[in-house]
Amino acid sequence: MEKMLHQLESFSARGSDGNTYVVRGYEHLARLDAVRDVQGQWEPTGVSEYKLDDGRRVEVARDGTMSIADTGVRLEREKRPAAAASER
Repeated sequence: MEKMLHQLESFSARGSDGNTYVVRGYEHLARLDAVRDVQGQWEPTGVSEYKLDDGRRVEVARDGTMSIADTGVRLEREKRPAAAASER
């Protein structure tokens, strides 16, 4: 079975080390074997993951807290400015 990642979101997060990081959220997709056309049909697998822009894995706890894997650096999503939020 073929698999691929589909980006769902990206956002800035402030690390407990004082640095700002770009975090990207992905869902795992799998190609349905029964469909044999050129483009195929991709379906979500129910698995998601978060990574930093540089590829390092971000762990997300059940309570929603995030940290950079194997570093102990905790991440907090940066709030969008009110002006930017109202432009949507």
